[in-house]
Amino acid sequence: MPSTLTAPTDRDDGSGSLPTAPPTSATRGVALRIERTAAEPLPGGAAGTDPDAEPAVDLRGVSVYYGSFRAVKDISFEVPPNAITSLIGPSGSGKSTLLRAINRMNDLIPGTRFEGEVLYHGENLYADTVDPVEVRRRIGMVFQKANPFPKSIYDNVAFGPRINGFRGKLDEVVEGSLRRAALWDEVKDKLRQSGLALSGGQQQRLCIARAIAVQPEIILMDEPASALDPRSTLQIEELMSELKKNYTIIIVTHNMQQAARASDFTVFLNMGEDRAGYIVEHARTIDIFTNPKNQLTEDYVSGRFG
Repeated sequence: MPSTLTAPTDRDDGSGSLPTAPPTSATRGVALRIERTAAEPLPGGAAGTDPDAEPAVDLRGVSVYYGSFRAVKDISFEVPPNAITSLIGPSGSGKSTLLRAINRMNDLIPGTRFEGEVLYHGENLYADTVDPVEVRRRIGMVFQKANPFPKSIYDNVAFGPRINGFRGKLDEVVEGSLRRAALWDEVKDKLRQSGLALSGGQQQRLCIARAIAVQPEIILMDEPASALDPRSTLQIEELMSELKKNYTIIIVTHNMQQAARASDFTVFLNMGEDRAGYIVEHARTIDIFTNPKNQLTEDYVSGRFG
């Protein structure tokens, strides 16, 4: 595992630069590909995705408990790099719980217990030596409801780099992040205005800019467009398509049309008799929606239940 995940002092190395995210599969090479013996083989064939590439993240036997209640059970799947993977399923099937498990956000909820492994570049993010704060920098989060800080647009984006000890040209980081979030042209003349004054869609894109300002490799999105109008929703989907060139994206959505339009891979979860979420099917999105292998999947994506 990269040392910055285990050594918090690496967040400020005095170099004037943010810590660099680990190399992607494109730069790490064949020698560093991990074995896939404990998880389902990676569904291949998404545009721009190498089916033989090292997974961006690999979940193995993941179960999450809230007290004695098991919310998800025995979840194993790989997330391809530089692609969009959607998590779909009925309410209560554990989609958001599973998403938060990837960057250890569930650790912040009292009474939560985790079993299994989440592998990132071959190392377990739940190992005792791992710094969960650094995990959340490498694997960012965008929430269902836009939550800009009560600060200026500029300070919202600059917040993460500042607390990570960045000493370089902060203006460039802010502008670059806002450009990647497709927001720069709309706010470049009002950077000192409050982020709370933006529209709902702009606020969500500001939160995306804030997330990518600390140079994550993976971005988790928990229903990022559920509170937005159709036009803003389309902007978020177009932004995700652009962002996947540089980031891996995992999104929870209840919108089947959105999952079909925006994602390359889909994981369908359902609730078992014990109310714990489990994977019914994991495949390329086009296969989930046009040629599912499981009848439950077909019933769900066609609207027969859920």
